[in-house]
Amino acid sequence: MKRLSRGMFTVFIVLLVLTVNFFLLQVVMDMPRYGQEDSPFNNYVMERYVEEGVEETGGYNLVSNILLEYRALDTFLETTVIFCGVVAVTITLAILREN
Repeated sequence: MKRLSRGMFTVFIVLLVLTVNFFLLQVVMDMPRYGQEDSPFNNYVMERYVEEGVEETGGYNLVSNILLEYRALDTFLETTVIFCGVVAVTITLAILREN
């Protein structure tokens, strides 16, 4: 396979960064303004956490209730994905170091 020259690689990276930035800016421009009452972030879930969190979880710290009771499985799976990524990078670097 033919390798790209350094100049072509730089052009490719710049175009890739500009494309990703374009799409990220499009997403940010579509986000609702902070504090809007009709925002998707202000929905019934937040009200349920605040109003019924103590009774459902038994804890008095709202942040800990949400993280440990409501979002525990999600947080565990995110941690597992990050761990797998770290293991994959470590194995790849070990193989490259041997070669």
